[in-house]
Amino acid sequence: MGRPPDEHFSRPAADALSYSDRACPPEETFRRIEAFLPALGVSRLARLTGLDRIGIPVWSAVSPNARSIVINQGKGITDIDAKVSAAMEAIERAIACAPSVQARTATARALSDTGDPALPLPGLIAAGQADLRDDETIDWLRGFDLSDRATTWVPREAAILDRTIDGCRYWQSSDGLASGNTETEAILHGLLERIERDAETLWRMLPLSGKHRGCIDPKGFGDPVLDDLAKRILSSGLDLRLFDMTSDIGIPCYAATLAEAGILSARHPRYHDVTIGHGAHPVARRAAIRAVTEAAQSRLTYISGARDDVFPETFARDLPEETQRLFAAVPQWRTVATAETPAGPQALLDFVIRRLEAAGIRTVVVVPLMEGVAPFSVVKVIVPALENPDGVRKRRFGERALARALEVG
Repeated sequence: MGRPPDEHFSRPAADALSYSDRACPPEETFRRIEAFLPALGVSRLARLTGLDRIGIPVWSAVSPNARSIVINQGKGITDIDAKVSAAMEAIERAIACAPSVQARTATARALSDTGDPALPLPGLIAAGQADLRDDETIDWLRGFDLSDRATTWVPREAAILDRTIDGCRYWQSSDGLASGNTETEAILHGLLERIERDAETLWRMLPLSGKHRGCIDPKGFGDPVLDDLAKRILSSGLDLRLFDMTSDIGIPCYAATLAEAGILSARHPRYHDVTIGHGAHPVARRAAIRAVTEAAQSRLTYISGARDDVFPETFARDLPEETQRLFAAVPQWRTVATAETPAGPQALLDFVIRRLEAAGIRTVVVVPLMEGVAPFSVVKVIVPALENPDGVRKRRFGERALARALEVG
C-alpha cells in the first residue's frame, strides 16, 4: 500500500536551503563529520526508511559502547537530511557522555564570591536526591549567559549525559543537548528543543477538548513538503492529526499524531499503536514538518525494535484512552501565514531570544561541552524557567506548569 518505501523526498529545487538551519548543505556537513565518527564510537549508520511503508526518511547511528543509549536516530525530508541528523545526534551524545572541557571543583558560595553566578538548578535534581547546599563542594562546568556572555556555572552532572554514574545527583536528559556545524547553529537547535519541550508540557495539561480545539489541517500551511508528507501518510492507510501547542512565547510549536486508520474504533489498542512527534521553529511550516517527521521516526522506532530505551513491556502496554481520543479531533482549516522571520542561524537565534525576553524569560545559559578545533560544536542549553519533559526528577513541574494547572483547574 502507498508509495515504494525507497522513494526519497526532494525539496523544491529553487528553495532547497529554506528547510534547513545548517550553516552548509547536509552533504557538506556529512563530509566534515564523517572522519570523526569512529573515534566517537559510531560503528555504523543504517537506513531504516524501508522498514515502514510511508517512505519518510529515517536513519540510525549505532554506538555500541555508549554511556547513554546505543541507537541514535535521525529524520528529515530527504535521505541525506536523515542520515546527517542521526550522525549528529550520535556525536552530541558521545561528547555529552565524556565532555572534553575542564570541570571546576568548588562550592556555589565560593563561585558566587568571585562574581560569577552559580546555578544550583533545583528543578533538575533527581528523584530521591537532596537539593544542593551553598557550602557543598561539587564539580561545575563553565557556561555563559546568552544575554551578555557572562560566565555562569552549572553543576557538571546536570549538563552531561553519562548513564553509568551511580546515584547521579541530577536528572540527566538530552533535552537542550545539541550539535551543529557552528556553535550558533548548535545553540539554536538546543534552544528550540527547550521551547518545544516546555510547550509540550503545557499542552498536555489542557483538557482533551482544549487539545481538540487546536487541531489544524496541514493544508492550511500551503507548503509543498508538508502537503507531500500528509499525502504519503494518507496513502499509506494512516491517520494524521496535527495540533497547535504554541505557548505564550510565540514560537510556533506543533504536535503530530500517527496511527493506523480506524484507531478510534480499535477495542484494545496498545501504546505503540500511536506515535507522537513534536516540533518548534520560528517558521510555522518548519515546526509542523519537524513534528510530522518525528512522529514517523517514532513509528520506525517501534517497528525496528532496536532502540535500547524502548523496553519490551512498552509493546504490551495499553494505549491511554485520551491518546486514542486525540483522533476524534476534527482538523480545522486555518490559513497559517508565515510571519516575517530573519534568515540564518544567528538572526534566527536573536529572534528567539527576543521572544523569550518578551515572555519574561531572560536566563538562557549555554554550556560548551568540547574544546579544541573541530568542524562541529556540541552544547547544552539550560533555561531554568522553562518546563522540562517527563522524567525521574524530584520536582516534576515548575512555575509555568503550576500556573497553567491553576488556569485549567
